[in-house]
Amino acid sequence: MKKLNSNHLKIIAIIAMTIDHLADLIFPGMPLKVIPTICHIIGRITAPIMFFFICEGYHHTKNLKKYLIRLFIFSIISHFAYCFAFGINYIPFQTGEVFNQTSIMWTLFFSVVGLHIAYGDTKLKEWHKWILIILLNFITFPADWSCIGLMIIISMYPNRNNIKQQMKHMMLWISMYAVVSFIFVNKVYSFIQLFVILAYPLLKNYNNEKGKIKWLKWFFYIYYPLHLIVIGILRLIVHGNIPLLFN
Repeated sequence: MKKLNSNHLKIIAIIAMTIDHLADLIFPGMPLKVIPTICHIIGRITAPIMFFFICEGYHHTKNLKKYLIRLFIFSIISHFAYCFAFGINYIPFQTGEVFNQTSIMWTLFFSVVGLHIAYGDTKLKEWHKWILIILLNFITFPADWSCIGLMIIISMYPNRNNIKQQMKHMMLWISMYAVVSFIFVNKVYSFIQLFVILAYPLLKNYNNEKGKIKWLKWFFYIYYPLHLIVIGILRLIVHGNIPLLFN
C-alpha cells in the first residue's frame, strides 16, 4: 500500500532542504568532503518533490489566479531571504554571475505560468506557445535550478499518475543540468545533482491524499523564506558578510 500523503512528502522535502542549506552554512563553497557531500545528496530529494507538487497543484487548483498570486508573492519574499541567506546581492547580476541570483520560488511561479501556456485552455497557437516557453526559459535562467526546473515541470505534467515516466523526463533534464553545472558552475555540484533519483521511491509511494492537517499548507510556504532568514543570520555570526555558494 502507498502510505505517503502530500504532507508527509513535503515534510520530508523541507527536512532534506534544511540539511542541504545547513551544509552550505557549515561548509561554504561546496567542498569535496564526505559530510557536506552526504548532506547535499540528501538535499537533492527536495526539488523533485517540489516539481511534483507544482504539477499536482496546477492540476487540482480551483482558482489559478489565486495560486499564481500566492506563488508570486512568496517568490518576491523568498528572493530577499535567499540572497540574505547565501550572501548574494539583492540586485541580480551585480557581480558578473548569472546563476543563483534568486530562489527556486521564482522558477516555480513561472513554471505554473508555463503549464498554463502549454496545457491550459488559452487558445494559443503552437508557435505562440513555443515563443512564450522560450521567453520563460530566459526569465527563469538566473534562478536556483535555472530554467531546467521549468522544463522539468512542463515535461512532467503530461505524465501525471505515472511517476516512472515523470522521473525519466526529470533525469533527462537533470543530466543536461549536470553537464552545464560541470562546465560553468561547480564540478562537485554537478555530480550531486544526479542524486535527485533518490526521490523516486518516495514519490512512488504517494497515495494521492492531502493529509489531515490543513494548516500545513501555509507552513510549507512560510518555512522556506523563514529558514533562509535564519541561515542568513547564522552566516553573519559565523562567517561575516561573505557568500556561501561556490567560493
